[in-house]
Amino acid sequence: MKSITILFKSFFIILLFLFSNAFSDTLNKIEITGNDRISDETIRLFISVDIKDEIDEVKLNNILKDLYDTDFFKDISVEFDNQILSINVIENPIIENISYIGIKSNRILELIKDGTSIKQRSSYDERKIKNDKLKIKDILQAIGYYNASLDILVEQSKNNLVSITYDIDLGKKSKIKKITFIGNKVFKDKKLRRIITTTEYKFWKFISGKKFLNQNSVFLDERLLKNFYKNNGYYDVKINSSFAKLLDDNSFELIFNIDAGSKIYFGELDLKLPTDFDENNFSSIKKLFKKIKGDPYSINKIDDILDEIDSITTLEQYKFIKANVFETINQNTIDLKFHVEEGEKFYVDRINILGNTVTSESVIRNQLMLDEGDPFSKILVNKSINNLKRLNFFKTVNYKVLNNNENNTKSIEISVDEKPTGEIFASAGAGTSGASLGFGVKENNFLGKGIGLDSNILLSGESIKGKFSVTNPNFKNSDKTLFASVEAIENNYYKNFGYKTNKTGISIGTNFEYLNDFYVGINSSNFYEVIETNSTASAQQQAQEGNYWDSFIKLSMNYDKRNQKFQTSDGFKSHYSVDLPLISDTNTLKNYYNYSHYFDFFEKNFSSISIYLESAHSINNKDIKLSERITIPSNRLRGFEAGRLGPKDGDDFVGGNYAYSINVASNIPQIFEESQNIDFLIFADAADIWGVDYNSSLKGSGIRSSVGVALDWMSPVGPMNFTLAYPVTKEIGDKTETFRFNLGTTF
Repeated sequence: MKSITILFKSFFIILLFLFSNAFSDTLNKIEITGNDRISDETIRLFISVDIKDEIDEVKLNNILKDLYDTDFFKDISVEFDNQILSINVIENPIIENISYIGIKSNRILELIKDGTSIKQRSSYDERKIKNDKLKIKDILQAIGYYNASLDILVEQSKNNLVSITYDIDLGKKSKIKKITFIGNKVFKDKKLRRIITTTEYKFWKFISGKKFLNQNSVFLDERLLKNFYKNNGYYDVKINSSFAKLLDDNSFELIFNIDAGSKIYFGELDLKLPTDFDENNFSSIKKLFKKIKGDPYSINKIDDILDEIDSITTLEQYKFIKANVFETINQNTIDLKFHVEEGEKFYVDRINILGNTVTSESVIRNQLMLDEGDPFSKILVNKSINNLKRLNFFKTVNYKVLNNNENNTKSIEISVDEKPTGEIFASAGAGTSGASLGFGVKENNFLGKGIGLDSNILLSGESIKGKFSVTNPNFKNSDKTLFASVEAIENNYYKNFGYKTNKTGISIGTNFEYLNDFYVGINSSNFYEVIETNSTASAQQQAQEGNYWDSFIKLSMNYDKRNQKFQTSDGFKSHYSVDLPLISDTNTLKNYYNYSHYFDFFEKNFSSISIYLESAHSINNKDIKLSERITIPSNRLRGFEAGRLGPKDGDDFVGGNYAYSINVASNIPQIFEESQNIDFLIFADAADIWGVDYNSSLKGSGIRSSVGVALDWMSPVGPMNFTLAYPVTKEIGDKTETFRFNLGTTF
């Protein structure tokens, strides 16, 4: 009705303008009637005329249009006579309340509220109500509810108020019973199903991914399929269509129509540089060219070359460059020419941070590789975004680069979507000596300052360990990390080790990046310890009863060149630390080294080999304390209980002076190939521990080894890990642990 009224009145005004003598007169007075809730002053603000203005047909039409654009009125009449502008309005009702029936899920409810335009205390508009009905249906279909029905009830009350009720019947989610690929296919359906996120519905796939029809997921799947074909040589691939075929009332067949086109290969590859660039700096690019020539076309390999060019130019301080790729397509090959040229100089004018309601802006800016006033660099922007993602404070991190109109400057707009940063974690283990339980609470972004708080406790049949720590990763807005911790440990090792110890102390330290990806740390630790032995312990062990105060400095070095922290498929990580005694009765010097190398054998595979070395001995030739002796951690030798192998004094495990382990692990993605949240791994461990300073006759040498399988599941309540290990080689007296379980979640 409203639209008809607007059309009629607009048409009438146009007719007056065309067929009657045009009028124009001075406005001396404005009269407004019919308004109750909206004041005369507010209405005057919306119209584009004032007293003493000349009024004609065009201005009358603009007044009418401006007032209807406010959405405050359901009907408006405008007249101008005898220098008086008369405006009569009928106000739209105000929406007093909006309610939803049939929606129990808060997630779905939030999607509907965010996706619709009608809000509480806004003006009622019948057109917007009808549009919102269509939007809600689109939202529900996008998350799999294709059979949902919706009724909108509008209840008028006094004082020109209305209440709106959305009565929604979701029905059952539309299941995907079958996924089919038609057209010019060159890969097996089984292979293509592993590429996409959508999965076929099976009753046993309770932990699988997206098994319900979701339009957004289908769009994503199209992009994934296209990228997959393009990365395997099919340059001209087309996804002609993707559609859902209705099988019954509640199930669909999802069909992708693919035209792969012909397979093409990399031909000649060339690099053109500015004349003042040193070509020797780009030798790695030439090696890449030789390596990929003749390989199937791949957009990922092109991106790798461009990333390498960016890295080299940034390292060599070529601040204002751009790289373009020119393609020449032959019969079955494609020639590429990479042009590196000096571009226009741009500087960073402003960096705007959006979306951080909890996290302090200074915490975010500390992760940025460039600042306002610096030369603009795309690679540094990308590194900055990756730094923010690694904080794990945000669901998403996005950015936009805006070109300013003058002064050759760019503005960077970074938007973040914060997520809960607290963690609750638990662990459990079962072995021949009984069970162990662990519990902890952690906050990674305390008060939005990026400060980490961590408290945990570990309980077993023979020990209680508690620890509280505080970490500031950007102390005084620097790149240095400051941390402090308080720790208390009570170990009742009478049964298997012949002694009991109570240990309490504090540590404080710092670490920082000394070179690119190379970190140095230093911390001071002070501990008070009481050692007691039982009557069955040897004389050498009983001699170590007493009270000890130990103070030492730990120096550490870390070199991390992994491509990513989780599911790492390339690179390495190296760690070395040494404990230097300051105040100690035994003056124990400890060395620790660990090296891990990561690689992949095939697609979606990630494998690793790790080497661990540790030594402990007194620098003044005294016997080191029982509690300072080395034991093999359970994660270094799965299938064996921690500390319950190696040298023994009578019936007691006493640990050793030296130890090492070698660990190999690899996932097998084919076992859960259609699941996005489960990894199945196989592993093999080998380790040895030996040397007892007070009695060289105590032998514990002999390689222990184990093999096993592990399952990592990103469950709805958090990450879970299950380990099943089988000892292959062991010594008499070693104690085994076949099964281990770990659980973590967030709040």
